[in-house]
Amino acid sequence: MENVKKEKMTTGRIMKFLIPSIIGVLLLMVPFKKDGASTIMVSVISKGINKGIDSVVPIYVLVLICIVISCALAIIYKLAKPAWIENNELLKEISDISNFWLFARLVGLCIGFMTAFEVGPEIIYSGDTGGLILYDLICGLFTIFLVAGFILPFLTEFGLLEFLGVFLTTFMRPVFNLPGRSAIDCVASWIGDGTIGVALTNKQYEDGYYTAREAAVIATTFSAVSITFCLVVLENVSMTDYFGKFYFIVALSGIIATLILPRIYPLSSKKDEYNNGVRKAIPEAIPAGFTKSEWGLQLAVKKAEENVGVVQYLKSGARTVLGLWLGVIPIIMAAGTLALVVSVATPFFDIMGKPFLPILKLLQVPEAEAASGTMVVGFADMVVPSILAAEIANPMTKFIVAAVSVTQLIYMSETGAVILGTNLPVTLLDLFILFLERTLITLPIIVLFAHMIF
Repeated sequence: MENVKKEKMTTGRIMKFLIPSIIGVLLLMVPFKKDGASTIMVSVISKGINKGIDSVVPIYVLVLICIVISCALAIIYKLAKPAWIENNELLKEISDISNFWLFARLVGLCIGFMTAFEVGPEIIYSGDTGGLILYDLICGLFTIFLVAGFILPFLTEFGLLEFLGVFLTTFMRPVFNLPGRSAIDCVASWIGDGTIGVALTNKQYEDGYYTAREAAVIATTFSAVSITFCLVVLENVSMTDYFGKFYFIVALSGIIATLILPRIYPLSSKKDEYNNGVRKAIPEAIPAGFTKSEWGLQLAVKKAEENVGVVQYLKSGARTVLGLWLGVIPIIMAAGTLALVVSVATPFFDIMGKPFLPILKLLQVPEAEAASGTMVVGFADMVVPSILAAEIANPMTKFIVAAVSVTQLIYMSETGAVILGTNLPVTLLDLFILFLERTLITLPIIVLFAHMIF
């Protein structure tokens, strides 16, 4: 590191880093008001494209086509391993999957068609299960993935992460044992959408910037619920006037959970190994003769100069989008629907919530029995606990349930299913254990503050 040469920074070189990075920040991370609600530009663009496509062909039809192609590619590769897949890096990555994941895609295919044509048991295709996943979730994610796939490179490929990583490493490494660039994943989730944070983390992991441990920690603890969705949860329990206190408590308890979780199982068992053994992570020590600003700028400019070609940018974006469409969507269809079916048709989550009853009573939470029924159901869908809490009379209990549901973070109708559909080294069992751990860590903190407020 001592022999690194300080390069001359011209205005032209700096602009190659600065302009795309500013565009990425404006599109993905700067909130603004539209129709009285807070949003980000990527969401506005996504909804506009969604509406335009839907006026020509229903989005769910394109979703089903993606699932069919995804299954077909995997089956063809299993049976024949044709050269046109074997010699195409993207197609091989999508097609070369285990029997388990092929089965999961086929389940997603069956559920998708059952839902679209309303055949089979109603519990599969109803508006509370398959219908919610296909029409409400995936049809929205379809265009979010499309837009984010071409906008994420503005954050990842033109030096912004390299520049900020130099400054943030001094905080992120000692506190969370993570590279500084990971802070961007969290901000993208908070302001935008948790799935954007997961997609960003997955891309950084695939490209060799995060180890398996770092990627697992970031995706499951830093891909936070967006500010917008926090407002939705509070609206469900008619407590939007508590937003300031609510978000402070959620953020604080979430940070405490993030400090603890990487140090215990299952995250502590993840290895510090890079995807396919390829490491592109930047050395974190500042070379002799450089200030932080000079080193960060030099890293950023060099990264930007590697990615100035339009063709390269379009290829990178298309690769990300196709990976999400063909690799992730079938898994969301399967895992999200099955989790909601279990939630709606069985007492599983109610039974799993029973062990929380003595804890809630010990913490002196009013209407503890009603609250216990909401503690685990959020694993299926995060909005369900706040809907159930609307029937609870005590405002403190409603507040606690709403806050806990947001800090639990992992829910199978969206973030959890997206994580499972990526190459991130996280299993379904890992997600469920992390969900329970987050609940046990954040619940006492939230209850403590709730007792102060009410």
